[in-house]
Amino acid sequence: MNIIGILSSPKGKKSATLGLVEAAIDGSRQAGAETELIDITKLKINYCKGCVTCYAQGRCPQRDDFQGVYNKVLGADGIILSSPNYIDNVTGQMKTLMDRMTDAIHAQLFDGKYGLSITTSGGGNDDFVLGLMNSFLTKSGATVIGGVGIALGPDSASLPAKKERSRQLGSELANSIRETRSYPEQERLHREFRERFSKTLKINKDRWPSDYDRWVDRGWIVE
Repeated sequence: MNIIGILSSPKGKKSATLGLVEAAIDGSRQAGAETELIDITKLKINYCKGCVTCYAQGRCPQRDDFQGVYNKVLGADGIILSSPNYIDNVTGQMKTLMDRMTDAIHAQLFDGKYGLSITTSGGGNDDFVLGLMNSFLTKSGATVIGGVGIALGPDSASLPAKKERSRQLGSELANSIRETRSYPEQERLHREFRERFSKTLKINKDRWPSDYDRWVDRGWIVE
């Protein structure tokens, strides 16, 4: 069982987000998972060019650090996304990574994986930012078990409790993977997306053969 954590805070060791992610990773490790934390702010990950080569060929043609990160995410059983709240959004680094992983949605590459998200802010609206990251995971086929957020301005005293909650959620992530836990509402969302998007793929199967072939192989499209 392998769980990957992604940090997108540019503050490095001073990042409050880092503290929560490390706690979640520690919880996963204590529950028996092999873990790795990747700081994408230290890597060269270019903007998505919208060329849709990934839809057609299953790979991105850009030569940077993206593919190494993506391969680790695709090889993981669990994914932890984390970002501080910057103007009610994820950081530019996290948004760039998600843009580059857009084929995870088209090809449902996170099917069978579990995930969670973590955010920190100065003033709040953390649920919105958690929702952005968790929505990406769900739309990519993953099962989301929850998230942790904290507004450090008005709620800094609760940071130790939030770290403990992150540790518990990291443990729960590992246990969910081990037990293949079922979340019926998310399963319904996955079914509805596949029913809807299968029509788009049928129309574009000559333009996006990689994605189309994956759906056929998975039995989501019957020729």
